[in-house]
Amino acid sequence: MTERAGAAPYLAGLAGRCPNCGKRSLFQEGKLFKVNGTCRVCGLRIERGEGEFLGPFVINYGVTAFGVIIPVIVLYAYGKLGAGVTLALCFAAALLIPPLLYRLSWAWWLMLYYFFLPDNLPDNLGGRPEDDE
Repeated sequence: MTERAGAAPYLAGLAGRCPNCGKRSLFQEGKLFKVNGTCRVCGLRIERGEGEFLGPFVINYGVTAFGVIIPVIVLYAYGKLGAGVTLALCFAAALLIPPLLYRLSWAWWLMLYYFFLPDNLPDNLGGRPEDDE
């Protein structure tokens, strides 16, 4: 593993950047929700094929459901919120949080992928020609 690639993929993922080069190149410029097939700076393959969107989808769903909706329901169960406020907050969270987290969920997904498979990150190949194809 190279010195540059040590903690960089994880920090880059938390910041919404490419885990390989650290640049903001995961999405097409001027488009909020269009993922690049590869990083335009270093060439890291971002979309690997059918079903690749499932990782970011699960992360986005998990943050929305377990980070917002369930705590709101728990507050309702303990009598801290009324039924109307609870429904309004849950509805608003379900509609607003997923689009707001879409871009970060892709970066977090790539961060998790390379956390568990660090040798697949091109910066970690150490000059070896193989990749994760």
